[in-house]
Amino acid sequence: MPSNELSTPVEPGRMPLEGITVIGEAIRRAAPESAEFVIEIATSAPSAAQALRDQQAKTVQLAHALAGLGVQQGDLETLSMNVFNSYAPAVAGYGGFPQLPRIDHGAFPGFGAASLPTAPLTGPLSGELQFGSYQARSVLRVNMREPGRVGEAVDVATRAGAILVGGFSFKVADEGQARRAVLEAAGRDARAKAETLAAATGKQLGDPVAIAEDLMVSNGTYAALRTAFPFAFGIGTPRPAGELEYYARVSANFRLQ
Repeated sequence: MPSNELSTPVEPGRMPLEGITVIGEAIRRAAPESAEFVIEIATSAPSAAQALRDQQAKTVQLAHALAGLGVQQGDLETLSMNVFNSYAPAVAGYGGFPQLPRIDHGAFPGFGAASLPTAPLTGPLSGELQFGSYQARSVLRVNMREPGRVGEAVDVATRAGAILVGGFSFKVADEGQARRAVLEAAGRDARAKAETLAAATGKQLGDPVAIAEDLMVSNGTYAALRTAFPFAFGIGTPRPAGELEYYARVSANFRLQ
């Protein structure tokens, strides 16, 4: 007999969820307590030893320049350090390398045995390697105890010869606690919504069946997007803030009793 019950399509490989599915959201803001950015320092010299000495001197100079902004020696963290050698091979017509026959417009010279150069080869082809300069590169992470002065620190580092790699990031003292707090708040919001919907249908809320979470940290970016596109992000749009913003979204499926 045909059935009048409606069925919900199920994706292949997934079990159908029964009961009620809700989405909980939470936003928590915190003032940044520190900041950090990454820079690169590069020096060149005829020898590897000299390149490393120059690189070390440049790093010490940078540390002295940043000390006036509260950056201590322990706030400079070396992420990587490498030394590269730039070869300077001889090119055609230099260092004894034979020049190739010239090809004039509309004429191609012969390339038989008689047209090839017979003079002995010197330079790179004779086994002699010609070395160029050495370059030392180091990547440092700069931790700022005063996040409000991170822009000044980047300017000082740039004037000292460093290159900014990416942008800067702001942090709170206990990042883990901030994330846990916003996740717990989103979980409570999801359960409160589920209890409200269950009571509205004359049911009681049972045990959770499946829970998924998503968390994003920004400097008010999410709030700004919700302000610009309220229909895409839902109602209850928060106001943009210049503080660190922790947004958590929890999708939960509960049984109904």
